[in-house]
Amino acid sequence: MANQGYSAATIAAAAVLLLACLHITEAQAKVKLGGEKTSHLHFYFHDLLEGKNVTAVQVASAPTTDSYFTQFGMVRVMDDWLTEGPEATSKMVGRAQGIYVSSSQEKFHLLMASTFVFESGKYNGSTLAMVGKNAVLEQVREMPIVGGSGLFRLARGYALAHTHSIDLKTGNAVVEYNVTVLHY
Repeated sequence: MANQGYSAATIAAAAVLLLACLHITEAQAKVKLGGEKTSHLHFYFHDLLEGKNVTAVQVASAPTTDSYFTQFGMVRVMDDWLTEGPEATSKMVGRAQGIYVSSSQEKFHLLMASTFVFESGKYNGSTLAMVGKNAVLEQVREMPIVGGSGLFRLARGYALAHTHSIDLKTGNAVVEYNVTVLHY
């Protein structure tokens, strides 16, 4: 076959580019086909505002927070227990560490930024990051899982939250979580 006027350098560059494209395509195929897993987790989240084992504390508010029935502008930091069952004595599987903010003037909506830190069992040392709106008065709330670490590296998915119990006097609540995540 004739050279048709292309220099040896041009042909070599085209060959290198073709090989690089084939390598990138192969790497992408490995990521797509290389063992992405789906995990389903079930646990209970204990948000304790009063009592001897407080797990969430108010750290800020706006001067007008108390004028809103929604407590708009209130900020809490949490280090909530995650347990296998709804009882406080149930086996602890980890903690929910983060913040939540009353973010609506008209509805009981919280902006939640939380890391589920798993401290026992199969997922010990791994985390999941959840950020989103929690419409606390809805029967079931869906919030996005936006990342993770350890066994949940590159995680994405969703968390479904359902209030198991709440003490209206203290604000202490137990929330059931069903979490579905895709990860590598």
